[in-house]
Amino acid sequence: MSVRLHEIRGANPASHAGGARHPGLEAAVDLSVVIPIFDERDNLTLLHQRLTEVLGGLDRTYELIFVDDGSTDGSVRICRELATADDHIVIVELRRHFGKATALQAGFEMARGDVIITMDGDLQDDPKEIPAFLSAMTEDVDLVSGWKRKRQDPLSKTLPSRIFNAVTSFVSGVPLRDFNCGFKAYRAEVVRQLDLYGEIYRFIPVLAHAKGYHVAEIPVDHHPRQHGASKYSFERFLRGAFDLLTVTFLCRFQSRPLHLFGGVGMFFILIGLAIDMYMTVMWFAGASLSNRPLLLFGTLLIIVGVQVLVFGLLAEMITAATYRRSDVVEMIRQVHRASAVGPEPGPPRSHVTRTGGAVGVAGRRP
Repeated sequence: MSVRLHEIRGANPASHAGGARHPGLEAAVDLSVVIPIFDERDNLTLLHQRLTEVLGGLDRTYELIFVDDGSTDGSVRICRELATADDHIVIVELRRHFGKATALQAGFEMARGDVIITMDGDLQDDPKEIPAFLSAMTEDVDLVSGWKRKRQDPLSKTLPSRIFNAVTSFVSGVPLRDFNCGFKAYRAEVVRQLDLYGEIYRFIPVLAHAKGYHVAEIPVDHHPRQHGASKYSFERFLRGAFDLLTVTFLCRFQSRPLHLFGGVGMFFILIGLAIDMYMTVMWFAGASLSNRPLLLFGTLLIIVGVQVLVFGLLAEMITAATYRRSDVVEMIRQVHRASAVGPEPGPPRSHVTRTGGAVGVAGRRP
């Protein structure tokens, strides 16, 4: 992913020089709003006005991160004009159109907020819902997803979306009604655990749930699009089936691939053995096997089963070679101790903070 960053503060022209910077080099803020945009020129001014009205009344420090995903309609120029009068704005420019997953990942990398909000730049998401997201993010909730209960889109979009949401909820076990909604709120620690590529951004709640984070859902208002064209296509709906298969495999079998490949391989092997044993009995009974392709089919199943089983063993070897014990620290929510007796022996755990008699994951209160 190639990113060119422009961060414009106030009316300082020197800040147009570009050049990437690491978000950790600057002081954190309470709230980051990440907005991927692609040819949304006519929506940006009104969107910025509405966001400023809402965020200005929250008594929290905030930043607005506009991620331009290769727009060709002058969206970046509008963002720069807005930034000259608002030092809350950060502009991230991708070198070309990479897709929403890359735009979100770039925004997450630049976000400095303790809580990160994502929303679309087409004015269909209402910034007035942001306080509701923050209220829903209680101590036990790490990600809040929006539910467009009354979606203002044509049937050609809503019907495939309902099918997609129902299937995804059934397969993943995450009881959400709207996985497609881009209006979400995250704790910073959640987005630090995400690696978005392709089109798996639609399954962020599934990925977060698989890592042990708690996911909630709230209804949000959804407005009809006023300017620009929708980026939805039926082809994306079809690709969603392959993305769901990918996410399901990653969530269930990434750390134990032999459970999948081994099960499939053993199934083929057992069916092949049963067929060949049957053909062996027929041969002993005097039947001719020269014109019975079933024998070859059984042998083929055994060979394929062994190959699949070997694939599973190779995947297990790769998993063992890349496993890091330090990754377990990221899975810890809290550790409570009756008393704190000083540091424990062992390797340092940079992502864990100690407060009194409790140890909690950074970014969460023990």
